[in-house]
Amino acid sequence: MGKTALITGAARGIGLATARILARRGWRVAMLDRDADELAVAVRETEGAHAVICDVSDPEAVAAMAAELQAGFGTLDALVNNAGVADFGPIAETSFDRWRRVMATNLDGVFLVSQACLPFMASPGGAIVNVASISGLRASTLRVAYGTSKAAVAHLTQQQAVELGERGIRANAVAPGPVNTKLALAVHSPEIRQAYHDTIPLNRYGSEVEIAEAIVFLCSPEAGYITGQVLAADGGFQAAGVGVADLRR
Repeated sequence: MGKTALITGAARGIGLATARILARRGWRVAMLDRDADELAVAVRETEGAHAVICDVSDPEAVAAMAAELQAGFGTLDALVNNAGVADFGPIAETSFDRWRRVMATNLDGVFLVSQACLPFMASPGGAIVNVASISGLRASTLRVAYGTSKAAVAHLTQQQAVELGERGIRANAVAPGPVNTKLALAVHSPEIRQAYHDTIPLNRYGSEVEIAEAIVFLCSPEAGYITGQVLAADGGFQAAGVGVADLRR
């Protein structure tokens, strides 16, 4: 039947791009999202994909989803924890409700889905890929909840790698830098985009497909001896540090 993958947050963006690449390569793909309408459109446009409607922050919904997936798929070869929400604002204006909303999806969701899928992940040979963020590797203003959640995802990935390695299950994370998603296009002003261009050595935003290709690599046998790593797919943004724009002028 070929390899199988579950991708969360798959109705759009990086998750959808990942699903399409895996499907083209012959994988059976379960595309999970809580937006049923958007997911239905995405699944119709992805050959051989299966829709799974679920809120990853809901423990009961996740448990039911995993039982259904195990019955239908049997063994899971790859899990891509991509579902996430963004909430940008100053620390003083970030209410606890806003903080918890971000953590519930970005961190709790990764833990819950991974835990629920472990009993039927390929062992050995299974792969978990968590989508973190460059905001979890270097701090920035207005990202107290989002950046902290993604930093926690990076550490959770290492915990998974260390504990699950004996079962032959690998765990890695991809930390995207600025990417041309609908969200970025909507909230990044021309001034913000120019500032990023000045700081990123490759002088551009990444694409959803480029991030998806990194995720697919970490799911593949070609990454068979890679685990516990956080791959920054960021055009060199993390490496550049502070002040690079001034040095390049």
